Amino acid sequence: MFTGLIEEIGSLRSVERRGEAMILTINAVKVLEDVKLGDSIAVNGVCLTVVKYDARSFAVDVMPETYRHTNLASLQIGSPLNLERAMMAGARFGGHIVQGHVDGTGVIRDRRAEANAVIFKIEPHERNALRHVIPQGSVTLDGISLTVVDVDREAGSFIVSIIPHTLKETVLQHKHAGDTINIECDILGKYIDHLLHAPEDRTAQSGGLTEAVLRDNGFI
Repeated sequence: MFTGLIEEIGSLRSVERRGEAMILTINAVKVLEDVKLGDSIAVNGVCLTVVKYDARSFAVDVMPETYRHTNLASLQIGSPLNLERAMMAGARFGGHIVQGHVDGTGVIRDRRAEANAVIFKIEPHERNALRHVIPQGSVTLDGISLTVVDVDREAGSFIVSIIPHTLKETVLQHKHAGDTINIECDILGKYIDHLLHAPEDRTAQSGGLTEAVLRDNGFI
């Protein structure tokens, strides 16, 4: 599990491609301080497993499913990458619950300055992703925990506002209109939505989570 607080910006050292499978070698410093084989590191918001490392870099496998549903396939040598180690028990929880399981990609439709902030308008490639994006809720973009400012369901887009520190310390400083971005929606919303809309055969067996159940147990 991650929190969406980026620890450092790494860079892509090399890519070994085998069809829709890849091995990425990534230059890094901070995330290597206590690294071990098998550790999880979020790379642009994608939870990947360390399969090799040295004093200045680490390598991860990218399977076809990840290749198809994230922006990792479009990376070039030298591409900057958001990096975050898995959260330690007892550490401060500064962002929100981030799994590193990307729901899909989107495109940046607009980037503009507003006083000390920068506004990004994001259009998910899968319009259904907006189902789990709500104003003042949490969303993860390229591994960054952000607050949704507004959602335009008719246009199929949402807006986030970036403070100077976040812009400076993440790959968003390099992102512009037309660039792709990884999107992970809030896991709490996804689970609640799934339970409320579970297939009939499953709810018939278990009783399901219904409005009546929530009311009877004091949740609404």
